[in-house]
Amino acid sequence: MDPLSLVEKYYERDSKAHYFLVRHSRLVAKKAAEIAHRVAHLDPDLEFIEEGAMLHDIGMLFTNAPKVGCYGQRHYLCHGCLGRELLEREGMPELALVCERHVGMGFTAEEIERDALPLPARDMAPLSLEEKIICFADKFFSKSEDDLLREKPLEEVRETVKGYGAEKLVIFDEWMELFLGG
Repeated sequence: MDPLSLVEKYYERDSKAHYFLVRHSRLVAKKAAEIAHRVAHLDPDLEFIEEGAMLHDIGMLFTNAPKVGCYGQRHYLCHGCLGRELLEREGMPELALVCERHVGMGFTAEEIERDALPLPARDMAPLSLEEKIICFADKFFSKSEDDLLREKPLEEVRETVKGYGAEKLVIFDEWMELFLGG
């Protein structure tokens, strides 16, 4: 499966949204591949990681995020769920879960209800090794115009993750130990 062909089914090639999605996703895919090679002894599925990293944000088109060229109706936080719906319609249920589970550090149904997030109240945390690698790699890159091509330093990533809650930073630090050796 060629992820870019699927992206171009939904995103106009010369659009701002395509530009941000593809550049961001390529950086995430590269970082995810590097991580996967570091943990080769865990036998990660490299093809799945490449495809998942390239498609993890495909749902952003349906959100209201003008800075990245998206003019949909939904809150940006919903881009994972919307990506899941899109990839399920495309017959890619496993890749669909990557979309839903990469947002933030993942959410539990309890967190969604407690914080009144605009998401279905179900668990949306990365479970598989591949999902965790993609979620982790994604945290190193933003889609802001000024920082699109810059990999964030680890301490900056940790500060961002800390904003999701202390428990999320614990998870991130566990993944950091697993994926980067501390």
